[in-house]
Amino acid sequence: MTDSRIIVAGCGVFGSVVAERLASAGHRVLAIDKRPTVGGNSASRIDPVTGIECHTYGSHIFHTSDEEVYRYLLRFTEFTPYRHHVAIRTGGRVYFMPMNLKTLCDFFGRDFTPDEAKAFLDEEIRKSGIDSPSNLEEKAVSLIGEKLYRTFIYGYTKKQWGKSPSELPESIITRLPVRLNFNTDYFNDPHQGVPLDGYDRMFRRILEHPNIELRLNTDFFDLRPEIPSSTPVVYTGMIDEFFGYRLGPLSWRSLKFEWETLDTSDFQGISVMNYGDESVPYTRIHEFKHYHPERRDVFASGRTVICREYPDAYAPGKEAYYPVNDAKNKALLAEYRKLAETCPNVVFGGRLGSYQYWDMDRAVGAALDCAADILRRGMIPAQ
Repeated sequence: MTDSRIIVAGCGVFGSVVAERLASAGHRVLAIDKRPTVGGNSASRIDPVTGIECHTYGSHIFHTSDEEVYRYLLRFTEFTPYRHHVAIRTGGRVYFMPMNLKTLCDFFGRDFTPDEAKAFLDEEIRKSGIDSPSNLEEKAVSLIGEKLYRTFIYGYTKKQWGKSPSELPESIITRLPVRLNFNTDYFNDPHQGVPLDGYDRMFRRILEHPNIELRLNTDFFDLRPEIPSSTPVVYTGMIDEFFGYRLGPLSWRSLKFEWETLDTSDFQGISVMNYGDESVPYTRIHEFKHYHPERRDVFASGRTVICREYPDAYAPGKEAYYPVNDAKNKALLAEYRKLAETCPNVVFGGRLGSYQYWDMDRAVGAALDCAADILRRGMIPAQ
């Protein structure tokens, strides 16, 4: 099969970084992925018609406050100075998200100062009368009041999760940020951008190590019978699938994407437009040329690529995007983690392996920690 001393199953963010760190420590690594691309859900491609760099699985923007993570990725790419902004169409109007002073002034038709906006929101929250929220709807109303919740949260959330927010656990949201200033940046992190040469080139550079053998279009489960029991594995697929769903499947939400090339230089004036109205079946439209305004010929061309994102029920064969972290699934995950303890040569990680939704910087940080732990524990047999 291979003379590699460790196998990394999955070349997404987590798997790619673990593979590179172990390879740089002198170990031979076999990195596999069932997809024909690297980068997992952060994969990108050049559209052959327009030359626009498109994010294959929806928009991915790198942002971090973690200096170690940032310095690590700078070894493989430069980042554009792009700062992410998101707008939302709801109730026949367009607002910036997350909610900020401009959003509040526009929505309520008031000229708020920051202190006035805070006092107004405090009164909206007080009127809700919710002290001990028991579901997502009550939690959201207790944080921002009924009017803002109904306009900005209800329809979008119902589409995203396929059920009423009153049926969802309040733990799905811990906070709903409302800025009492005119900052319309989506993220607060000091380091933001997208790879200057695109995500595909960044991940290929990460994996271009002489100690890494890369095999794409390779399913771990096809290779599994050939893997010696003594060979350590870093597994970044679905943890329940690894164990043949013997305890039952964990729940996920999936997505569908609808692509369109348009004969216009700019379709929506922003990279991501959210759609809050329940009557609109999709949650977002991505327009990818906005991520690379420095590519002047492509950006100024008379064509653009958009992608409508539709939430979808998950079923085997579809891509799993968002874990459903309700009480039932948390209990089931705990049981699978007990099973994982019976596999000392297997490390479970990444978004699918940990059953957690991770931003890119968290995935990189977790991968750096994972690789360091593998080396510290001496899991990899000596050559």
